[in-house]
Amino acid sequence: MKKIIILLLLGLAACDTSHKPAVPLAPPQQSGELVVLTHNGPTTYFEGPQGQPSGFEYDLVMQFAEKYGYRVRFVEMDTVKDLYNQLVLNQAHFIAAGLSNRPRLDKDLQYGPPYLTVTQEVIYNTDGVKPDNFDALAHLRIEVVAGSSHVQALREAQKKVPGLHWTEVRAQWDEELLERLARGDVDAVVVDSNEFDVARKYYPALDVAFEIPPSEQLAWVFPTTADQTLYKQAQQFFVQIKRDGSLKRIIDRYYGQSDRLEDADVSEFLDKMRTDLPKFRQYFYRAQEETGLDWRLLAAISYQESHWEPYATSPTGVRGLMMLTTDTADKMGVEDRLDPKQSVLGGAKYLAMLIEQMPLRITEPDRTWMALAAYNQGQGHLEDARVLAQRRKLNPSAWCDVKQTMPLLSASDQFSQTKHGFCRGGEAVVFVENVRTYYDILVKYENPYNPLLMYQK
Repeated sequence: MKKIIILLLLGLAACDTSHKPAVPLAPPQQSGELVVLTHNGPTTYFEGPQGQPSGFEYDLVMQFAEKYGYRVRFVEMDTVKDLYNQLVLNQAHFIAAGLSNRPRLDKDLQYGPPYLTVTQEVIYNTDGVKPDNFDALAHLRIEVVAGSSHVQALREAQKKVPGLHWTEVRAQWDEELLERLARGDVDAVVVDSNEFDVARKYYPALDVAFEIPPSEQLAWVFPTTADQTLYKQAQQFFVQIKRDGSLKRIIDRYYGQSDRLEDADVSEFLDKMRTDLPKFRQYFYRAQEETGLDWRLLAAISYQESHWEPYATSPTGVRGLMMLTTDTADKMGVEDRLDPKQSVLGGAKYLAMLIEQMPLRITEPDRTWMALAAYNQGQGHLEDARVLAQRRKLNPSAWCDVKQTMPLLSASDQFSQTKHGFCRGGEAVVFVENVRTYYDILVKYENPYNPLLMYQK
């Protein structure tokens, strides 16, 4: 009996793997698989409007993987500490999670090339008193994400302001803190400027109290103990995408429209989402069924055009929810522009046609943003702006470049050299960027429409 117990204990000991060292990953050059640590958040990695993976870091990683022929597996971590711990154990090839390259004591980690400059910002609720400096923050309720560089910044400030105290919150991203600030649960939070740029359109009552110098740069994080081939590939990759404009296009995709709308505009939009949007939601649903365009994009266009006023009329004669011209209405088979159902469907068909007519070399989402510019000022003027972009050695297939030349179409020395002449190109840029912002807000708060699921209920 004693022998059996000893053998049983030995067997249990052999099965105990809790202290077994983690097996390092093989280099992606051998396995073909790139394992990337990240966290779920609006500036990193999240599910997009159509259910597809999206995010600034996601786009960067996928472009990197495509260049070197890797397949990618993303692994989400809950905290910054978890990210670093897993990387030190060589359970991933690098971290892509919007981390700043502030010097760390850990010698097992190294930063890749910087790709975005950010500042740390103290955010407050405008319903309260604005704190202008760290002295004004003393004895206020302050929160920061645990393990973030903001903790280190506050510790430095505390040396001069002993009354400064804060709470470190186990959160995945800064927006969780912004949500608590908007509810009045805290008095101030510290976040990165890029995080607030993305989130501020959802929280019109929040604003920047002051910035904490110096600025920081975001970078991927690699283990120093692993094969250095991947690190060298990352260095080459960032040199290339800075040179060919790919990095600029990704930055514009996620941050390009962040400063267009005033807080009052966003507040009004949020109010009308509750009061006016339900009246017309069925028409946007129907238009999605007919065209395949996300109903929330169509609703964003309609709000930018008419503020969801079905009888809206401009001095130039465009009318209705989608503000259609007589010619456009005729082409799209709209008999009554003031009929909300006809207006929405006509506008959706017109946008779908413009998207379809874009040159094939223009890819999404630039394809849609270009089509929106054409929706506002006409396809001819869009092509003129693209020609000007090419003349200036910019990319005529990238909206971030074309929106630089679109406003030039109102200058005589520029439009005189174009085929279609003068137009208010700056209005087209504002139109597109505002629609992008309204669309982002709708995606956050409104569910996608899936008619098959609706019919099954």
